[in-house]
Amino acid sequence: MLRKQEFDRPPAIRLGDAPRGDFFAGGLEYNPPARGVWNIVHTGMLVPETHEIFACAQGCLRGVILTAAEMNALDRMSWISVSEQDMFDGTLESDVVDGVSEIIEGLPYRPRAVLLYLSCIHLFAGCDFEVIIKELSEKFPDIDFSDCYMTPTMRKTVSPDAKMRAQLYNALRPLPVDEKSVNIIGNDRATDENSELVRIIKDNGFTLRDITACKTYDEYLDMAKSALNIAYLPTAAMGCSELSERLGTKALYLPNSFDAEKIRANIAALCEALGVECPDLSAEEDSAEKALKSAKSAVGDTPIAIDFTAVTQPFSLAKLLVEHGFNVRYLICDSLGEDGDAFDALKEISSDIEILSAVNVNMLHFPEEKHERVIAVGQKAAHYLSTDYFVNIVQNGGYFGFTGIAAIARLIEEAALAPKDRRTLISHKGIGCESCI
Repeated sequence: MLRKQEFDRPPAIRLGDAPRGDFFAGGLEYNPPARGVWNIVHTGMLVPETHEIFACAQGCLRGVILTAAEMNALDRMSWISVSEQDMFDGTLESDVVDGVSEIIEGLPYRPRAVLLYLSCIHLFAGCDFEVIIKELSEKFPDIDFSDCYMTPTMRKTVSPDAKMRAQLYNALRPLPVDEKSVNIIGNDRATDENSELVRIIKDNGFTLRDITACKTYDEYLDMAKSALNIAYLPTAAMGCSELSERLGTKALYLPNSFDAEKIRANIAALCEALGVECPDLSAEEDSAEKALKSAKSAVGDTPIAIDFTAVTQPFSLAKLLVEHGFNVRYLICDSLGEDGDAFDALKEISSDIEILSAVNVNMLHFPEEKHERVIAVGQKAAHYLSTDYFVNIVQNGGYFGFTGIAAIARLIEEAALAPKDRRTLISHKGIGCESCI
């Protein structure tokens, strides 16, 4: 039997001993107060001129309502509380239809679309979402209704985040295709204008569309005209594929790696899809090398910690930094993502890196322990290792390619030289969203 101190010990594993897949056993989880990652409320708000309606139990509603309140968007959200009585009196569907109808008729404006979120309890009860959407669409033919989900119980299959990024584009229907236009799909922030990805698209005369740039619902609908849909976030890949299949257009997934060979392969695939000549990227690669060298000079041997919310390929970033002399000490993640090659290579060159769980309940008091000075990449790393020297980004921060490496290297250098107000910054929900606190 485990002694109490063994049971309470924060879960950690040496990289050299870590398996491919899940690093830690599942169990009771802890959600640290690092709130910069977007949730389904933030993401749905990207569609302009829309209204979100959540049909959930009261306990679930608390979190989504607070999110909308914090981002000063309560005027764009309504809710329907599901009671125990609703579960067995045969009115589950009609209650949602009636509730949504009452909300729409009472709004001070007419939304162009409604994002309707059902919850886990509806799925457990066998609620017919198609019937709900059909009835509402017939009752309000001038409004587009999108079936959305708040189902965290499904996160081990298709996560609510990935599902939401797919449902964002539900209202897009086939339009005459403009062969000189491209979409970036599934992002919650614009891609860096200086990135190779954006420059190649625009410099070759293509129109670039992105939901983050849409100011009106009509601009959003125009995304259906694009001939190519591009995704580079893992949570956006499914949505990109589904949208392209529905519209009969092309899909291209370009995983956001920190490996030079894979970056070149991404750019080659992009240029082939666009039918343009692949540019010489030696200047961008040189700039990245210089930025890494400068950052290493500023950081010295100070330990580095990287968490999975900051970058989608933390092992790839860690490998790059280790190869450039950085002292990467910690990785905070619970499973291996899409950078398995970097994981394998990193095992060979820096096997003593410590992997810490991001969600295990025994991480609760880890920030209270005495830690050496660490430079963190990501909010969770900053929280767990109690450091004000950190890079405050989520999901790559909109950076991509060699220019992305250079940008993140500069952010690491800045983090080494100047502390931030950690407690204030990481408490704001959804980096980039307006916050009332």
